[in-house]
Amino acid sequence: MSTYKVNQTLTLPFSLLLLLLLPSLSLATSPEDCGVETEGTCHNKPKALRLKVIAIATILIASMMGVCLPLVTKSVPALHPDRNLFVVVKAFASGVILATGYMHVLPDSFNDLQSPCLPENPWHKFPFTTFIAMLSAIFTLLVDSLMLTFYNRNKKGSSDAAVVSSESPMEFHGHGHGHGHGHSGAMEVVGHDLEENKKDVALRRNRVIAQVLELGIVVHSVVIGLGMGASQNVCMIRPLVAALCFHQLFEGMGLGGCILQAEYGLKMKSILVFFFSVTTPFGIALGIALSNVYRDGSPTALIVVGVLNASSAGLLNYTALVDLLSADFLGPRLQGNVRLQMVAFAAVLLGAGGMSLMAKWA
Repeated sequence: MSTYKVNQTLTLPFSLLLLLLLPSLSLATSPEDCGVETEGTCHNKPKALRLKVIAIATILIASMMGVCLPLVTKSVPALHPDRNLFVVVKAFASGVILATGYMHVLPDSFNDLQSPCLPENPWHKFPFTTFIAMLSAIFTLLVDSLMLTFYNRNKKGSSDAAVVSSESPMEFHGHGHGHGHGHSGAMEVVGHDLEENKKDVALRRNRVIAQVLELGIVVHSVVIGLGMGASQNVCMIRPLVAALCFHQLFEGMGLGGCILQAEYGLKMKSILVFFFSVTTPFGIALGIALSNVYRDGSPTALIVVGVLNASSAGLLNYTALVDLLSADFLGPRLQGNVRLQMVAFAAVLLGAGGMSLMAKWA
């Protein structure tokens, strides 16, 4: 399955969902005490608009810096994927992504789907947030598994050919000394082919990881940008701008590291960088456009945003724990170096801790 088809398979359902639900978000009605910002010193529409325009520019720059940093530093020998420093930086970024799922996205979904603006039945009778997050994690596992299955099926023919070529010399091994060299050479070729096949499987897996991770980040980024763009509360927007800049910077580093390991060409790298960089500014711009009709506290908005956040949380948590952290910490590189393992673990704690601290503001 081509990279384009994989990307299309992952993004199409969520894109269609957003397109179908945006009209209902903007036209949603709600009780008088839900989704209406209180008038006061913090409610200043002209000043809020200026802050949101500033936010679009600064968050765009921070996002581009974060996601491009691992790609630009590829030429630095110390940050090459084969070096220990890259492993530590990737562990830090993985901790950031893990904390994003647990400390930012999941609590937002709880707040939305447990809001008093929603009916008691069924929203307060069942933990929809954790249920949806669980289904999202299972779906991510299915995508991981299917993509690798399709790839291995395509490679099966060449693998069988390699096995046949390795068996042929053995049949004639006892008929003369000259065939011994042929057997040795064939085994070397087969060993090389197997090694190349392992590299191909790892490369395709890295590409699936990069695309799945970007999908989870993009969904959350649009949602958080939409809420900020629709708000007129300057007391909330001002600290949120700074927090989101750091948020996008560190999250972009994690995604950039995955894109680097995926070894994409310039075109695909540019597409992934573009979509990550523009989604939060796009969400803010969309929120500004819908600010007269969109209400954060309307029942429809709460349900749609809550479901999207829960889906994003399950995806991000699975990717961070299974595809990134466990793959590295249980792999031969860290298992063979206890000191590097402890440094990487400290980097995970540092990344997760710093991102958790930001949950106070964003």
